[in-house]
Amino acid sequence: MNPAIHVKICGITNRDDALAAIDAGADALGFNLFHGSKRHVRLEQIAPWLSTLGGGALRVAVLVNPSIEEIRRVQPLFDVVQLHGQETPALCVQAAVTGVVWKAFPLTAALDAGAVAPFQARALVIDSSTPGAFGGTGVLIDLDRAALFVSATPGVEVWLSGGLHPGNVADAVKKVRPFGVDVASGVELPGDPRRKDAQRLRTFIAAARQDIDGL
Repeated sequence: MNPAIHVKICGITNRDDALAAIDAGADALGFNLFHGSKRHVRLEQIAPWLSTLGGGALRVAVLVNPSIEEIRRVQPLFDVVQLHGQETPALCVQAAVTGVVWKAFPLTAALDAGAVAPFQARALVIDSSTPGAFGGTGVLIDLDRAALFVSATPGVEVWLSGGLHPGNVADAVKKVRPFGVDVASGVELPGDPRRKDAQRLRTFIAAARQDIDGL
């Protein structure tokens, strides 16, 4: 086992799935507050049980192109705000004054250490590049390019996202060596983007944490 690999389960829409992810060993849970997502949740729906989850997993609010007022509104309920759109470095820095901020980027040829440095985010999420989409597509990220990005940003917490599932996550971790992995569609019930599969959750997390030097 390689407990050093962190795991984020994204697209949580209900308390039962949140508890199942925690029970499986997740380090972070992502809640998508972006109205354009098929995994969208309303803050007023999840607020009553969000603080009761326990288990130590980080509660991550996923936002796309929010205003600073929207960020400030959700920060008290979450451990992290993950900005997943075309936010500016200035907004990211401003949001970090009152809370922890992660910044997500589609992994394009133009993305390098210089491009992400101005955002001063606590962690980075690199995702597959799909025009018109903000993650959660199930399209596998370019693992070779991801490995180059991680090696070029030593000391940075980089989360690998995009098309991961129980069958490929071990190889992805071995190739890229990220700080953590982030999954949504890869652990869902077939045909239902709003429900997680408890068995797939356990299998994914176990596979992600295999001893990568022993694979």
